[in-house]
Amino acid sequence: MKLFGQKLPDEVAKRVPPGQRLVKTWPVLQYGPVPAAEGSEWTLEVSGLVEDPFTLTYDELKALGPQDVTADMHCVTGWSTLDNTWTGIPFRVLAERAKPTPEVKWVIAHCEHGYTSDLSMEAMLDDDVLVAWAHGGQDLTPEHGYPLRLVVPKRYAWKSAKWLRGLEFSKHNKRGFWEVRGYHIHADPWREERYSYQEGPRAELEP
Repeated sequence: MKLFGQKLPDEVAKRVPPGQRLVKTWPVLQYGPVPAAEGSEWTLEVSGLVEDPFTLTYDELKALGPQDVTADMHCVTGWSTLDNTWTGIPFRVLAERAKPTPEVKWVIAHCEHGYTSDLSMEAMLDDDVLVAWAHGGQDLTPEHGYPLRLVVPKRYAWKSAKWLRGLEFSKHNKRGFWEVRGYHIHADPWREERYSYQEGPRAELEP
């Protein structure tokens, strides 16, 4: 594997999944316009099959106690960036507060403009999953999701939904914006789970 014509060191190359190329920039991709949002007006709603649903303001969320996660990022379009440092609240913290019921298997991310994305509860409970407001020690820029985005490093980057407004705990899968347009519901880059036609026994589809 090469970057700008130079062979990557083995310890770097092994961090890049099949079909990906390493880039030094952070490309901007999204569907629709970048919202003109202010953190002071932003809220995050945690809802669905939980014992204690709640809504937090931006400041209330940040006051829960930020943590940093350094992780790689892989986009389904083929680029990867390494060693991104994110600051935010671990998803596990929000889940523990909400107390999801035993039948929950999916989490639906709700974002600005009605955009949604679906993730299995199994994927969301990884230690590196964050609700993040900063990247590289700086607040997210609007085009990268300010004021809030989901970060799920072990899945293709479209699952790390920008402009996050809510997290819904669900028993059944509800395909999100890209998933209904032919993208894979699990999106594991190491399995190259890019498209819905690849879904097999691992995929739990909507009823």
